[in-house]
Amino acid sequence: MERIESLQNQRLKDVVALSAKSSLRRSQGLCVVEGRREVERALAAGFTLDQLYFCPDIIQQEDIKSLIEAAPKAFSLSKAAYAKIAYREGTEGLVAVMNTPVRSLENLPKKAGSLVIVLESVEKPGNLGAILRSADASGADAVIVCDPLTDIYNPNAVRASCGAVFTVNVVACTSQEAYEWLSANDFKIITAQLQDSKVYYDVDFTPSTALVFGTEATGLTGFWREKADAHIMIPMMGKMDSLNVATSVAILSYEALRQKNLKR
Repeated sequence: MERIESLQNQRLKDVVALSAKSSLRRSQGLCVVEGRREVERALAAGFTLDQLYFCPDIIQQEDIKSLIEAAPKAFSLSKAAYAKIAYREGTEGLVAVMNTPVRSLENLPKKAGSLVIVLESVEKPGNLGAILRSADASGADAVIVCDPLTDIYNPNAVRASCGAVFTVNVVACTSQEAYEWLSANDFKIITAQLQDSKVYYDVDFTPSTALVFGTEATGLTGFWREKADAHIMIPMMGKMDSLNVATSVAILSYEALRQKNLKR
């Protein structure tokens, strides 16, 4: 096993660049994952290790023996070298570079009563991560990220999702591609918006349903408003006129779960 101590080591520079640049992640088919829990969830979801970096001053080598054995390349780092590639506070001393499988609309599950969350032009990786976490928790069948302004494998999205970016079926595509797939598979398209909307609990979510959300800054574009079969809103009882999009996704995805459980 190679020991890395120099901050000028090229491998460390490559990991830093991979963390920072979505274009590199896409072109190389790789992503950076920090934390033992996240790495183990990625492996359980079928992702594979390309490189593993750990700091024995922070995490015991014996505790990650199975991960080291599974990695084609594993490296022991000094504290200073590890600090160069770590990207979150309270780090666990483990960073992996993982191969990202191709994810496409054609690979998404198709079954009656599916719930798909559609995000239009999401731009904040923290919001994307939180939404993926809610999607996993509520049992959503997929998340479709349309015309994204942030990368699915942005390290902050991976961190905020607590590894749900690996456990949830998530696909990036254009809005037109998403609409064509949803239409071909008989999804009811419901947009979350304030205008011309019913209160969300008065709408049936039990058929195959796509819940569509826009950005916090500008909301949904006309494309999805015009394609929708129904418009819904979350009642706002105070001074604010909207919720954080991640909070809205959590509320509506759990309403879908509630309705499906009642129907059983």
